[in-house]
Amino acid sequence: MARILIADNASFMRSCLKYIVENAGHEVVGMAKGGKEAVDLYTQFRPDLVTLDILMEGMDGMAALGAILKGDPRARVVMVSALGQDQVQEEARKLGALGYIRKPFKPDEIVQELNNVLARDRANHDARAHR
Repeated sequence: MARILIADNASFMRSCLKYIVENAGHEVVGMAKGGKEAVDLYTQFRPDLVTLDILMEGMDGMAALGAILKGDPRARVVMVSALGQDQVQEEARKLGALGYIRKPFKPDEIVQELNNVLARDRANHDARAHR
């Protein structure tokens, strides 16, 4: 079981992700509607994984990703967004996201991606990314 933080500007999406995550046997330790709140909750709870929407008011998901990783370079972050262009996905990965899920999604896609990212060792990922 992993401790997961969910950040999305849409309350419906936060609720959907919470339902999927909990049914997969994980614990949701917090839910944020914006990037700044996500960074603050990450600092407070230090979850095993964060899901971040890209388009959020105030601090967007890309900025939140950078802030989370600045505070904890070993953080595991999965971007969840309707922005499915390859360029956006590549930018998120360059900034340090370990996964990317496109909306709309199926519950099994979420569970599979979260489990894949949770199985990765952040240090090994970073070493490979800098080669």
